[in-house]
Amino acid sequence: MTTNLPAFPAPNEPVLDTCARLREIGPVVKVAYPGGVPAYLALSQTAAREIIAGDNKTFLREPEHWPALHDGSIPEDWPLRAIVEGKHMSTMDGAQHRRLRGLITKAFTPARVQVLQPRVQAIIDELLDEVVAAGDGVDLVPTFTEALPMWVICELFGVPRADRAQVREWTSLLLAHTTAPEVAFATQNAYLAYLNGLVESKRQEPGEDLTSGLVQARDERDKLTTDELVGVLWLMVLAGHETTVHLLGNAIVALSQNPDQLELAKAEDRWADVVEETLRYRHSVMWTSFRFTAEDVTIDGVHIPKGNAVGVSFQAAGLDPAAYGETANEFDITREQGAHPGFGHGPRFCVGAHLARLEGKLALATLYRRLPELSLAIDPADIPYSPSFITIGPTSIPVSLGDVKP
Repeated sequence: MTTNLPAFPAPNEPVLDTCARLREIGPVVKVAYPGGVPAYLALSQTAAREIIAGDNKTFLREPEHWPALHDGSIPEDWPLRAIVEGKHMSTMDGAQHRRLRGLITKAFTPARVQVLQPRVQAIIDELLDEVVAAGDGVDLVPTFTEALPMWVICELFGVPRADRAQVREWTSLLLAHTTAPEVAFATQNAYLAYLNGLVESKRQEPGEDLTSGLVQARDERDKLTTDELVGVLWLMVLAGHETTVHLLGNAIVALSQNPDQLELAKAEDRWADVVEETLRYRHSVMWTSFRFTAEDVTIDGVHIPKGNAVGVSFQAAGLDPAAYGETANEFDITREQGAHPGFGHGPRFCVGAHLARLEGKLALATLYRRLPELSLAIDPADIPYSPSFITIGPTSIPVSLGDVKP
């Protein structure tokens, strides 16, 4: 497709810089997504809130509500189809969405997540033992920020340890805008085939994991079709680790660049505040999957006709000076956060929010307790980031350990 619209993401420009530049045009801008596909991008805090508030009403998630996806305007081999058209909770509306969400949310209530704390702490301790054993120059991404969320979510859903590296690779390929169309579709097919196999294995040999529980719900109470079950797993395993991976990485980089904030967090045990400020300052989600306008709508003063696709940039919204003033670009854990929309709200409030907050708080508190002199081993400007405009975070964080505490 060809278009004169500004590109998102833009070639040879950090995605966040592109968002800041586009926000100078307006709070919601029509852009050309990869492949030249035209759709809207919401960049302001106000726009993000208004769109989320319209979920299941003025904004829908079922791809049938985007005519361009079906009338030949968008090529069949558009790589984002693997995300946009997947049959999972984030592409469903109304009663169907509530039914599937209801089956999984009870496993992630604050009370149930709190019960997981000792196990999460044990995983953190084991991983940090390996980090310490590796010594100076160890890369915290594969050894810690990536390993912890993968371990936790895969253990919850019964994904064998031997399969976790493959699941992580599939996730990275699906979310990268640099993945070739044929690779994106092959990856999606391989991931779905794996999840179908996981479901069958849990049917034959159930365990105490959530996948076994969902299989039982399908078989005994006929609440789930196999496709619905696999769709739930696709979303929960992928999103359940990816965003926390980058939350931890972004927090570590921000703290390394703001030593006064790190010292405050250590002195006053303000790790929960570190998590919340990281969600604002460098949200893992650069862009949410499309919502589709069910009617003509005006968002933060910008008119969007019915039948159009709109993505929200949480990371850009978190740096909106209209919401956070002149210090919007500063990392400050004493900032009054208010009800930031980092985990959404209403019918699409993030199912895993309580778990992500727990992992973030425990991981950072333990990391800096055991390694109080931890520092980056490279210039922050040289840290590589994921080639994705969907989720974004460091892909390598080499560090020097300094003094090690037990």
